[in-house]
Amino acid sequence: VGRGRPMQESPHLNQENLKMKSAAILASLIASAAAFAPAKQAAKTTAIGAFEGELGDQPPLGYFDPLGLVADGNQDNFDRLRYVEIKHGRIAMLAVVGYLITEAGVRLPGPIDYSGTMFTDIPAGFSAVSTLSGGALVQLFSFIGFLEIFVMKDITGGEFIGDFRNDFIDYGWDKLDGETQLTKRAIELNQGRAAMMGILALMVHEKLGVSLIPGN
Repeated sequence: VGRGRPMQESPHLNQENLKMKSAAILASLIASAAAFAPAKQAAKTTAIGAFEGELGDQPPLGYFDPLGLVADGNQDNFDRLRYVEIKHGRIAMLAVVGYLITEAGVRLPGPIDYSGTMFTDIPAGFSAVSTLSGGALVQLFSFIGFLEIFVMKDITGGEFIGDFRNDFIDYGWDKLDGETQLTKRAIELNQGRAAMMGILALMVHEKLGVSLIPGN
């Protein structure tokens, strides 16, 4: 029996097989790429906006986190940074007021130490630090440390970050409605931010010899 000639596939079948192989290769490539893609991409997008709308997300900047400090959505990290921001803002507000008052020449009466140095002898600004005696500086920093450790902290569990009333001082806060309380907290936060920039500008310009105080 003679052998027949092998059957040849039609061009149509070859094209179909080529398309199927190409589709299989493409699917494999997509699966491989998906295996190396970040698994939490969607979660990251959600985390970035996790704190939008929080206190402090207000005009003109709105939600502002250029360094991505809370981009991971970690609530504890956000609360710690908010605590530090409020604390530094309060210190800066006191610093600006103190700077302006002493620059205006206001001083306490009497001597500041037993050597007879008067409060009126202490200049304003950075020069005051070099004028004070070592004992005066020790007392100053000791008092600041006392406030830091025992007073300016949340002991009893406040209603919000930065609530240092500790069931002792209220000043009518609890009589305010929730919206008014939130507004006042936002004002304090904004003023603290402005004061941090303000005291920095005052100190830098003093060192540059260009006072920001009118008439100086």
